[in-house]
Amino acid sequence: MRHTDTIFALASAPGRAGVAILRVSGPAARDAVNALTRKMIPPPRRAVVRALKCRSGEPIDNALVLWFAAPASLTGEDVAEFHVHGGRAIVDAVAAELAAIPGMRPAEPGEFTRRAVVNGKLDLTQAEAIADLVAAETEAQRRQAVRQYDGALSALYQRWRAELLQALAWAEAAIDFSDEELPEEVLREARALAGSIHDAVAAHLDDARRGELVREGLFVAVVGPPNAGKSSLVNALVGRDVAIVAETAGTTRDVIEVRLDLGGYVVILADTAGLRAAAEAVEAEGVRRALARAEAADLVLLLLDGSMRNSLDNLPENMVNERTLAVWNKADLPWPENRDGLRLSLKTGQGLEAVIEAITNAARQRLEAPGEAPALTRARHRDALVEASEALARAVAAGPPELFAEDLRLAVRAIGRITGRVDVEDLLDTIFREFCIGK
Repeated sequence: MRHTDTIFALASAPGRAGVAILRVSGPAARDAVNALTRKMIPPPRRAVVRALKCRSGEPIDNALVLWFAAPASLTGEDVAEFHVHGGRAIVDAVAAELAAIPGMRPAEPGEFTRRAVVNGKLDLTQAEAIADLVAAETEAQRRQAVRQYDGALSALYQRWRAELLQALAWAEAAIDFSDEELPEEVLREARALAGSIHDAVAAHLDDARRGELVREGLFVAVVGPPNAGKSSLVNALVGRDVAIVAETAGTTRDVIEVRLDLGGYVVILADTAGLRAAAEAVEAEGVRRALARAEAADLVLLLLDGSMRNSLDNLPENMVNERTLAVWNKADLPWPENRDGLRLSLKTGQGLEAVIEAITNAARQRLEAPGEAPALTRARHRDALVEASEALARAVAAGPPELFAEDLRLAVRAIGRITGRVDVEDLLDTIFREFCIGK
């Protein structure tokens, strides 16, 4: 697909900087270089210093100019880049000159990457990885996005798709060309291949949402009885005052969320209302929200007052489970009995590092994949793979070859939607490459 218009945009961060990069992509990119430099196009992929000038001939700036001829470019089109000094006036002046060139317009959000996908330079998973790289806040997010951009996820899905196309080609050949001398085991091998891929897809889906949690963050609910120190703990973990701390029970009424980086993972802490039987309506709603947040959280940080004898009273029976990390606060005070769990004193800071390490280890165990297989990173991928898995399950169980082939076709389309590959011609190519039909 070729675009008739040419787009331009600031490719570096907005605001004052040492260098700003303006990128141009499309058939008029050559005109942009000629108009701004009044010189010939530089050799491809070689940075040259050129004076940029307005239409009136007034100089704008001395810039590095790079030229990338199609199709060997970011978007697959002719691409030019102008590396100018990062003052706002310079950027605005260059943008104004570009906008005055016929066929040139400002790019829409994500349009450079969209053109790269349309022109076959990237698939959809790699385009999504670019967005993840730009948005990455932690080391784990960066690693996951780089791996996806390098094609690890795409290669896995493309391999499954290619194998399913192979099985579908065998099935279609057995149906449409039954008068030809095809091996008897063709359908049997196709069913075995479909079953193998179904098992691989099911194993891929059974990942506890690791990749999505790395992207979006691990939700940790800080819960416990009133005055246990929940808000103080949240403030200590974040390193600043984000929650109100007071000795009055019931100070926290609503859920307060804050993001932080623990061990390279995004953790979203939720400070919640103290758990107790509340007579007042607003506090009762806060308790309800606290319980709901604990139920939905990936990890529950249960903070208890170690100086109280009955600190676990009035808490729900299922509060302590495999998702719960128990922490006993007020270790600086006398305790009536020994406690199982982490000891902490928010007053002195004793045990805080151990709590941080425990949360980090829990996040690592939840989010690190046990093997080398790339992780699912988006709900869109998961939905398509669930659809493919269901179709493959039906295909394996199908009796007539026509039903088997139809479910294989649905699985191929579902997986193809993840990467953006939904070409019907692929099936025809496979059929006529594998079987000498009509010779």
